[in-house]
Amino acid sequence: MLTSSFLRDKMELSPHSEHFRQPFFCLSLQMFGLTQQEFTCLCVCFALQLSVQQRVFNIANELLQTEKAYVSRLHLLDQVFCGRLMEEARARGSFPCEVVMGIFSNICSIYCFHQQFLLPALEKRMEEWDANPRIGDILQKLAPFLKMYGEYVKNFDTAMELVNTWMERSSQFKAIIHDIQKEEMCGNLTLQHHMLEPVQRIPRYELLLKDYLHRLPEDADDFKDAQKSLELIATAAEHSNAAIRKMERMRKLLKVYELLGGEEDIVNPTNELIKEGHILKLSAKNGTSQDRYLILFNDRLLYCVPKLRLIGQKFGVRARIDVDGMETSSINVPRTFLVSGKQRSLELQARTEEEKKDWIQVSCSPTRAPTPIREKEVTLCMKCQEPFNSITKRRHHCKACGHVVCGKCSEFRARLLYDNNRANRVCIDCYTTLVGVPPSPASLTNSAQRRRSILEKQASVAAENSVLCSFLHHMEKGSGRGWQKAWFVIPENEPLVLYIYGAPQDVKAQRSIPLIGFEVSLPESCDRLERRYAFKMSQSHLTVYFSADGEELQRRWMEVLSRAGRGEEIPAHAIYMLDRATLSANHCCVVFLNE
Repeated sequence: MLTSSFLRDKMELSPHSEHFRQPFFCLSLQMFGLTQQEFTCLCVCFALQLSVQQRVFNIANELLQTEKAYVSRLHLLDQVFCGRLMEEARARGSFPCEVVMGIFSNICSIYCFHQQFLLPALEKRMEEWDANPRIGDILQKLAPFLKMYGEYVKNFDTAMELVNTWMERSSQFKAIIHDIQKEEMCGNLTLQHHMLEPVQRIPRYELLLKDYLHRLPEDADDFKDAQKSLELIATAAEHSNAAIRKMERMRKLLKVYELLGGEEDIVNPTNELIKEGHILKLSAKNGTSQDRYLILFNDRLLYCVPKLRLIGQKFGVRARIDVDGMETSSINVPRTFLVSGKQRSLELQARTEEEKKDWIQVSCSPTRAPTPIREKEVTLCMKCQEPFNSITKRRHHCKACGHVVCGKCSEFRARLLYDNNRANRVCIDCYTTLVGVPPSPASLTNSAQRRRSILEKQASVAAENSVLCSFLHHMEKGSGRGWQKAWFVIPENEPLVLYIYGAPQDVKAQRSIPLIGFEVSLPESCDRLERRYAFKMSQSHLTVYFSADGEELQRRWMEVLSRAGRGEEIPAHAIYMLDRATLSANHCCVVFLNE
């Protein structure tokens, strides 16, 4: 067989090269039984193989380099922004600690995961790439922990509102943010820009992994692992992409807000910019045309006039027309249409016929998204009248009428014209109106078709296959709430996640806590805890206290949580499970397996 070094030395030779006519080279080909043409083909194949391997390496290296940059941004968010704000809140009380925790959510857990686990694993693999050229196994093992991004993404809108609110409310809060943003490590970017990076990171993983799989031969050792990793990451990316779209809508609103000189209250998560652009207003007196600017939102139409400015163009609002009851129609004048509303009627002229049709189309009611009712203003489902709660009766918006309804009353899907005819969640009344027939009796009870939340893990099933489970009392430092009793489970298939239930038979957890990066210890005297058999776990700005029913249970929980905090696998002989005989009596009896 030809050696790689022999081919590498000769693969650039042409069949017409002088080297092919040298006696020694011809003798070498005869020894391997190859013609000059066969040797040339082998050289080309070898060159292509080297090219594929180099591309795969380049993608893996790009993943590593972007991960290093990303970890530095997470350090900026967690250790700098969050750290300094929390220090100010605790030392001087300029603003509540809860505000800082509400803004940064679980960024500390995300930072610990990437800084202590994913980045070191990628660095080690790239150092030994020649001997083990693969990254799919690393991503497949660690991809399940990306579910912690769900909490951050879900909290993103609230975090943005808190930042904007406290920048106006607290001068000290604003000063700290501005001082950090002036530092070189911020790169002249705002806090809001850096907070968007965790939302964008998961889709970035998805793109890089798709490119990696595209370059990777199907018979490669890493192909199946990379394929499985892509499936796991793509699921997490769905939530991030939705948050990115929301942020993009918010940026458009901010741009229009600045265009109007900050005089119009339009920056609101419920507002959506549909269309904007220059238009001509036809004078009712003499028919002359005047330059105007039209801005259409989902709830109002702003009719604007240009302001006289030396630098930069700004507009002032001349009229506001409510979309509710507004009508847009064409008239028999080229490029001209009429807008009629409760407040005013306008005769407008577009630059082209196509632009005229576009304005008429987007202004018609069936093509507009509804104005959603704010969730904070509703305490009962607007269909079945049952009260909402944060665990079993959560709030949802009907995408057709904007009403706030429960999950059972909005488990139907209908195609909506304003969303490019895509299927959306709608309430039962809108489904009947849009589809033309009421839903079938089977669909009314078919709640199993809904996508399950990551917290929908039944407590009794999780307990039967758990590392450890029992009742504990718990209290979060700085939350303002006292001790609460709950059912705690660490599932066997998710040994680094702690699930908190209200009771052992609940079908959905109240909360989940990724344990990576937490440190477990006994309480200190300054903690002033009055309960016996207490212990705590801490991570950056989050501390949770626990109290067990006995010393042995305390010891076992501390051991398991400590292992999980270090990211260690729980060995089979150390796995605990709940004794089923005592579960029904609501007592905790934990025993060793294989003892």
